[in-house]
Amino acid sequence: MELTEEFERYLEHVSEGLGRSERKAGLKSYCGGLMLPLKRKSMEPLAAAIDPHRVQARHESLQHFVSDSPWSDERVLSRVQSWVMPKMRTERQRRVFLIADDTGLPKAGTHSVGVARQYCGQLGKTDNCQVAVSLSIATAEASLPIKYRLYLPDTWTDDPSRCEAAGVPEDIVFMTKPQISLAQIREAKAAGLPGDIVAADAGYGDDTEYRDGITGLGLLYVLGIKPGTTVWAPGTGPLPPKPWVGRGKKPTRLRRDEAHSPASVKDVAMSLPASAYRKLTWREGTNTKLSSRFATVRVRAAHRDYQLDIPRDEEWLLIEWPTGEPEPTKYFLSTLPADISRKALVDAVKSRWRIERDYQELKQEFGLDNFEGRNWRGFHHHATLCIAAYAFLIGKRLAQGQDTKKNAVFRTSPALPEGYTRRRAGSTSAPCL
Repeated sequence: MELTEEFERYLEHVSEGLGRSERKAGLKSYCGGLMLPLKRKSMEPLAAAIDPHRVQARHESLQHFVSDSPWSDERVLSRVQSWVMPKMRTERQRRVFLIADDTGLPKAGTHSVGVARQYCGQLGKTDNCQVAVSLSIATAEASLPIKYRLYLPDTWTDDPSRCEAAGVPEDIVFMTKPQISLAQIREAKAAGLPGDIVAADAGYGDDTEYRDGITGLGLLYVLGIKPGTTVWAPGTGPLPPKPWVGRGKKPTRLRRDEAHSPASVKDVAMSLPASAYRKLTWREGTNTKLSSRFATVRVRAAHRDYQLDIPRDEEWLLIEWPTGEPEPTKYFLSTLPADISRKALVDAVKSRWRIERDYQELKQEFGLDNFEGRNWRGFHHHATLCIAAYAFLIGKRLAQGQDTKKNAVFRTSPALPEGYTRRRAGSTSAPCL
């Protein structure tokens, strides 16, 4: 398999993050295989396409490089970012988003690291799967995943022997998905990566500590919330602390009573007049312009504010109520400036669509969900290499000024040797599902 000159230079740049020169061949082989038009991109099909006359030997080599070799995902992704970011022209963009999300990877069996019965977005239901939390940098032109970490349910973190068997590092403890995401955002800012607005769905935005954590980092947000999230509607608010009677500790906590209580965002939305909703278009879809009806209201988040001394700051509540629906379908809180236009607020909220396309292409074109190994290191190494291959495609698109889906650097796979048959599950000691 011969690499194109430009791809060869790119992989040479990325491989500087591996730490040892002998690992470069593994990265070049694996990423090169991910760029081939293969139906499945687990290790054996990759080995067969890369080195058809020495499939078993190549398979073992790839297995060692991905599942065993202790190179750093962070260093490799840093090299990827240093190549792509200048092409994304983040320093020239008025707004750069940090998009937080997670993706489900359907998985059979019980031994693959992190696998459990949990909600899988790819399937749209609860099923056996792994879930990874990611963070992407997005501009008006492109987006790129910069962080990717497996979520471990407590059924794993509470079972040290199970974690040890899967190679989970000893310092990994249970963290919720919002906690993992906030840690990723902190790491991104500490590394000096661009991004000043965090976007995420209600799985993250409904967590008050997550929102407060983003604000504490000096960032703005546009976050989905659930219909039951409580806020103080315009003209309402918590009561001030009780008057001090001159004895004991002076009261400092905010109060509520029957006449002063917050409302759910759904109740706020349903109380607005029809004239509060306006139809807006945010982008061109595949076949038509994407539009809906939106209303905006300035509110204060109310979650446990009776434990606070002062009310939370005002922020935007954005409500989406599509024509023909019996009630609103989506709700968002945002700390974008008070003078922002409704159209600009909607555009910011809808920036999240890019991560959906990233996941789609990473899975369909680069085999993100094809990894068949079981251990922690292999899971993350495979994802890092998929992102590295995908980043080259992003760079090519930006350089050529187009959004083509033609991603294979090598349009045909090498011919397999005569008589070659794919091994059956269990026929070798290589990890399988």
